[in-house]
Amino acid sequence: MAAAVTVPEALRLRYVRTRQGREWLDGLPELVETALVDFGMVTDPGAASHSWHGHGALVVPVRSAAGGTPAVLKFPYPHPESATEAAALQLWNGTGAVRLLAQDPAGTALLLERLDPGTTLAGVPVQQAAEVWGGLIRMLSLPSGDDPLWAAVPSVAEHAEQLSDQLPADWEALGRPFERWLLEEALQVCQTRGVVGRRWNRDVLVHADLHCENVLHRLAPHSGWAAIDPQAVLGEPEYAVAPMLWNRLQDLDPEAPEQSLQDRLRLLCDAGGLDPDAAREWSILREVVNAVDYVGEGQHGDAQRSVWVASALAGRSHPGLPPVWELPAA
Repeated sequence: MAAAVTVPEALRLRYVRTRQGREWLDGLPELVETALVDFGMVTDPGAASHSWHGHGALVVPVRSAAGGTPAVLKFPYPHPESATEAAALQLWNGTGAVRLLAQDPAGTALLLERLDPGTTLAGVPVQQAAEVWGGLIRMLSLPSGDDPLWAAVPSVAEHAEQLSDQLPADWEALGRPFERWLLEEALQVCQTRGVVGRRWNRDVLVHADLHCENVLHRLAPHSGWAAIDPQAVLGEPEYAVAPMLWNRLQDLDPEAPEQSLQDRLRLLCDAGGLDPDAAREWSILREVVNAVDYVGEGQHGDAQRSVWVASALAGRSHPGLPPVWELPAA
């Protein structure tokens, strides 16, 4: 790779196993060099490392060639979840989320405000983190409008309607990997929260992956926290709760983890002004969908984690699962 950047090994290993992933990795040198020129940036030798990464993107710390202003260049892997990022960041315009400074027309590179990668909500006690999270939810929950950017954001209610048919078929095809009652819990959510069954429309712009690792502190002279990696959707604000439940399971009360998870859900809803029943229902559906996807990908430990979370939220115990502290971290 060009001297401008080094791809972190963890990111390389994630994508080197498929042809599309290898093609993306092979194309990164040219993408980086082109973006540096197009945006008038140079790599930042003073940053903590030559490059950072999330689950699905290379992030390169840079400074403007003219004035030295710090920023980052983000190169997302081209998957559906990243397709809405630029539109969502433009709609938020820096309120509660990292500010988008520029993007290339193809969407292969985003120039973003530099945040502090070493200060995330993961290092903050859960109760305090919930308060910060709730404040961000209130800022990020924008009602839909006429801006053409909204056209890029998919509807959660429409997806729930599609899942009514897709989930049972996938569950059967995978050999019924968890008990039917849990599948039926998820399907009930599809019926009551989908486009056809819901009683009202409270849709807003939702950050669908708002967990502690995706909330970073802003750099001085700015203050406060900002969300990154939005995976944005249009839906009820309670759809955002689930990632805060399936992450940090190690912080649950080991004596009563199921009740502790329910308590966390209520804590988050109180902080964000959300309906706990809607949050519980959406979280059950999301984790059942995750469990099916994980089984299909052969990630059985992750599937067990999703089944445990969904079952705990449903107020039932699913047989055959290890103790919560033995489940893999999300």
